[in-house]
Amino acid sequence: MLGDSLTRRGYRLVEYGEETDLLVLNTCSVTENAEKDCRYAVRKTLRHSPHAFVAVTGCYAQTGAAQLQTVPGIDLIVGTQFKMNLPDYLPAPEQLRKQPEPELRHSRTIDREDFVLPGTAYSDSTRALLKIQDGCDFMCSFCLIPFARGRERSRVTCDVLREARELATHGYRELVLTGVNIGQYSYQGMELVDLLQELEAIPEVVRMRISSIEPTTVPTRLLQHMAASTKLCHYLHLPLQSGDDGILQAMNRRYDVREYEELVGQALSLMPDLGLGTDLMVGFPGEDEQAFANTMRVAARLPFSYFHVFSYSSRPGTPAARLEPQLSAAVIRQRSKTLAELSRTKALAFYQRQIGRTVSVLFEQGERDGFRTGTTANFTRVAVPAHTVAAGAIHPVTITGIMDGLAYGHLVSPSVEPAYRTLL
Repeated sequence: MLGDSLTRRGYRLVEYGEETDLLVLNTCSVTENAEKDCRYAVRKTLRHSPHAFVAVTGCYAQTGAAQLQTVPGIDLIVGTQFKMNLPDYLPAPEQLRKQPEPELRHSRTIDREDFVLPGTAYSDSTRALLKIQDGCDFMCSFCLIPFARGRERSRVTCDVLREARELATHGYRELVLTGVNIGQYSYQGMELVDLLQELEAIPEVVRMRISSIEPTTVPTRLLQHMAASTKLCHYLHLPLQSGDDGILQAMNRRYDVREYEELVGQALSLMPDLGLGTDLMVGFPGEDEQAFANTMRVAARLPFSYFHVFSYSSRPGTPAARLEPQLSAAVIRQRSKTLAELSRTKALAFYQRQIGRTVSVLFEQGERDGFRTGTTANFTRVAVPAHTVAAGAIHPVTITGIMDGLAYGHLVSPSVEPAYRTLL
């Protein structure tokens, strides 16, 4: 939405890495590497565009404003509270100038009220992100997000529906619902399933997907709705973090392994074709060999189609930063590698189970070695000869084989359906 707002004010978006007059950096602070990436992006941009005005916003701008003020080349720091108003703090394009020191727009207290978002978040993808929620009250012991994004709050329903209509009318074939803790969506008595029903009632909305959702916020009603829906993808990304109950307790997670497995079992009983992803954290303080072995066993046992592996990094101000023992970087790297290898094995097994199936695929922009790729509802990535289908088309494909992390197949009836989206 920031890009859309800046475009309407006379700015022209360019690809990252190109010469620019303005860099707007939307930061993360979940890991130490995210903060390093932020500082690197500033230095890299100023090497090819030394006069670029640099504005930093997002989580790191909220939790690390003092550190950012010491980074050479930054001109504006905008905390989470004021993020969507960032364009208001910029001069007109022709008046951009480097500043002797960064201007700071920051508040330690983040608004707790339900919210609306100005504009519409267009992108160059065939899928569009639709933000419905922000903030988190769960207070996991390793996480800075509650401090960076504030308490839980939900987007006003009519504003969600307004943007969804605009995105669908513009031609986006899939809407991906996002937020920090989307399972906690609640506005004037309307919960997540109610919002999904309202979105599905929009005729132009073709397909929807839920992004990462906390396991304890997935009620039976949501699973039943997903199983019956013709528009909501059979896909869940349920962060597990650890397969050891002791570590889960130290993380202040709100479930144990048995409860997580019961949820997965319930979901699969309703949707045997479910695409299931997860997050796993490696190296949390106190994760001994037995705890890691427990995580490996659970990850191997459950039918994940993939998992993201994160290396624990101590975040100042979090309870986990005070826990002992802290693991060595070498141990964390080795365990991360082991889990990543298991993830590749799980992904291959999941893809092999798709062979012979005929599935609906949303095809994306661009080609790869003469093939166009797209995704199924359960997030299988599928490739077909590029000349047979256009970007933005949704078409049935019979999967015939697997290679290099892709499922390959052929259209049920060859088509060159024109792209539905209209690029900006």
